[in-house]
Amino acid sequence: MVRFGPAGQDEEYSALYKSTLDMPAYLAERNLTAFEYQCGHGVRVSQKSAQALGEEGRRHNIAISVHAPYYISLASAEEEKRLNSVRYIVQAARVADWMGGNRIVVHPGSVGKMERKQAVELACETLKLALKQLEAEGLSHIHICPETMGKINQLGTLEEIIAFCRLDERLIPCIDFGHLYARSIGTMEGYQATAWILDTLHNQLGKERGSSFHPHFSRIEYTQNGGEKRHLTLEDPSFGPDFTPLAQLLQERKLSPTIICESAGTQVRDAMMMRKLYQQAGKKGQETQ
Repeated sequence: MVRFGPAGQDEEYSALYKSTLDMPAYLAERNLTAFEYQCGHGVRVSQKSAQALGEEGRRHNIAISVHAPYYISLASAEEEKRLNSVRYIVQAARVADWMGGNRIVVHPGSVGKMERKQAVELACETLKLALKQLEAEGLSHIHICPETMGKINQLGTLEEIIAFCRLDERLIPCIDFGHLYARSIGTMEGYQATAWILDTLHNQLGKERGSSFHPHFSRIEYTQNGGEKRHLTLEDPSFGPDFTPLAQLLQERKLSPTIICESAGTQVRDAMMMRKLYQQAGKKGQETQ
């Protein structure tokens, strides 16, 4: 089953509610079934609050994932920063466990002054340390989802994320289609490009992770030199990518990812629109059979 949901609280929700605890019921009323809790600026939620949100998630059939802190740097030249990154990953994993989730999304960080190959190798070693630490903490059931990134100077090409995920089955790719579009300066979009991404995942990581990967989606504005500039809403046509090709391919291939919408302030509304486009793609497919 494909799940749809928002990354964090959108503007409409924030205007109505003060607590995240109401989010599962709010999403269920809108026929959404996923939610990504944001720890981007630090892991600051208590065990009691996290467990309460998890109970609400189970009550309303909402699959909860957690976004780890943005300042994780898997390939930092400074060992202390790499070890701190492992600590942040473990903290996020613990929160996900409290919430009844089993996935945390991780930004790999920048390349810095290294060669990309060297940065990838160092990031792989940091991820191995993180996996060992999760085992030591009794959290080996939590999947780390390294994310494709939108800025050109960041680690996070599709190939790099696949290299990370080939280290261990517990690593599931977070494919941010907007980020790939932005870092390719607008070329990686449309049916053929999206099919290539899905084919690559399936061929490199196998059927299971190629089907149940963890996508992020939003339209993203980019610059010619740097890649990603800012997230946009789904209704803004000035930049891509368009969600329709992905919706069509998910239906055609019967894939079952959890799709997290990262639109700028309209995450819930746009997640609902994505679900609608996905359903429409399914109906069109039936009509052509």
